Amino acid sequence: MNSQPKPNLNELEQFYIEEIETIKLLLAKISKRNISEIQPHLDIMLEQLIQPVIEQPCYETATPQEWIAAFQKWVESHQDMNLPTLNDEDISRESIYGERTP
Repeated sequence: MNSQPKPNLNELEQFYIEEIETIKLLLAKISKRNISEIQPHLDIMLEQLIQPVIEQPCYETATPQEWIAAFQKWVESHQDMNLPTLNDEDISRESIYGERTP
């Protein structure tokens, strides 16, 4: 994960001042509006673009098919552990509890 903080709008505008001016001029030309009218819209758009994207957890967005696929992947990830299996005798009631005396 990237630990560097995202720049704020003022830092972004200072660093990319020439590019942002070009964008404002192009937007003014395309929209036939004054740059002063475009500036608030551009600021909002830039703020939204530099905000960190917060991903929703899988359990909030997954379809039933995605849940099944994720569960199967999880199950399969536990199959290669090279552990010995237990036979019926090993898991019988008698082997678990032994002989009980009243």
